[in-house]
Amino acid sequence: MSAADPPAEGHVHIGDALSIPLAEISVRASRSSGPGGQHANVTASRVEASFDVLASSALSEDQRERLLSQAGPRVVAIAQDARSQARNRELAVARLRERLARALEPVKPRRPTRPTAASREHRLAGKRRTSERKRERRPPEQS
Repeated sequence: MSAADPPAEGHVHIGDALSIPLAEISVRASRSSGPGGQHANVTASRVEASFDVLASSALSEDQRERLLSQAGPRVVAIAQDARSQARNRELAVARLRERLARALEPVKPRRPTRPTAASREHRLAGKRRTSERKRERRPPEQS
């Protein structure tokens, strides 16, 4: 199933471990901005899909904590690319799925690194050059 496929059997599948019921995703339509002429002025083709993380029963506590820290209490995706509301609904749900999947990915821990010997020497050589340049600008010492 690709990201643009409509959700099957009333669920949105996010990875292998999570499936969210469509009932937990609120979809709202409004008038789209941008090009489209008279058609855009009379049709509600812009679609906003939102997911309430705190109210979801499909999430485990670990998933809920990760989503809250990475994406916040409400995850929203908007689509107004297509002229039809049905296509924009598919796009909005697909974008919501991508955002949730990205937020649920475990954060890779940072491994602290140290500067290399060459980079330390390069930094010190630059400091010596700057010091020498400033020393040469000083007026001569009078004795």
